[in-house]
Amino acid sequence: MNFLEERIQRDGIVKEGNVLKVDSFLNHQMDIALFQQMGAEFKKRFAGQPINKILTIEASGIGIACIVAEQFHVPVVFAKKSKSINIDGDMYVAEVESFTHKTKNQVIVSRKFLTPEDHVLIIDDFLANGCALQGLISIVSQAGGTVEGIGIAIEKGFQTGGQVIRNLGYHLESLAIVESMDTATGKIVFREQ
Repeated sequence: MNFLEERIQRDGIVKEGNVLKVDSFLNHQMDIALFQQMGAEFKKRFAGQPINKILTIEASGIGIACIVAEQFHVPVVFAKKSKSINIDGDMYVAEVESFTHKTKNQVIVSRKFLTPEDHVLIIDDFLANGCALQGLISIVSQAGGTVEGIGIAIEKGFQTGGQVIRNLGYHLESLAIVESMDTATGKIVFREQ
């Protein structure tokens, strides 16, 4: 069992509807020491790739992406879920559906922050059905950039997203893959990696 799996076992809470609550250390309150371990692990798993940009989606992926970017010494770009007056000019747009929030959003990235020269590592906190990742992949594709890899903190292996992304040929690395969760007992089983 790796460091993230151990933390999930200790502090994660299984809720109805295949929800794994990790807000005490990952996506509400953030354990920066844990994030630094995650960043170092992603650096190891994507070593040798010509990554010059990290891409994530607001909001929960931003903290992890920043720590990963520090490892690679590159900037972070995050896709916004709504247009604001701060975003001017042309934009890349993709529609994504959130498993957690049960909503569809158009996510946007300003064209000035992604170009055909970019070699992108996509980072996110969770992978369930893969919709957010497909939206981010679409944005990189629209920019003419290259997705060099995808790093996920927690993948729900019992949902289809991971398989879909791997079948598309992307190098996907998940630090913890949850094989099953039991709401009644709170038991979490991880996939051997």
